[in-house]
Amino acid sequence: MRYFVSRLLALVMVVAITLVGCGSATDGLTGNYSQDTLAVVNSLRTAIELPEEAPEKRAAQAEARTLINSFASRYRRDPAVANLASFTTMRTALNALAGHYSSYPNRPVPEKLQQRLEQEFKQVEAAIKRGA
Repeated sequence: MRYFVSRLLALVMVVAITLVGCGSATDGLTGNYSQDTLAVVNSLRTAIELPEEAPEKRAAQAEARTLINSFASRYRRDPAVANLASFTTMRTALNALAGHYSSYPNRPVPEKLQQRLEQEFKQVEAAIKRGA
């Protein structure tokens, strides 16, 4: 009986993972590149601009890390977006912010990096509007 229950549980888990799509339904992205890019930019801006003493700062940083990973894993192998100017600029910004978060998780984002990220975010938004 115990063997049957454990096999049934394993089967239910496999079906659940298949139906959910290995996290794609919970990563916060829609699959629409333009919408997802603008949503990630807005979320990252929020995480960067919050003051250090804000109670929601840690949650915003955690969400930013999750979105960086989700965005990169969803679009890095998509040939339809791989050569777009918006994607290459976005990838540069994501790599810079992810590098800061992994190297200095308890430090605020330096002003110089904030300025660079804001410039890249504006370039990404302009490129999205142009369709590039």
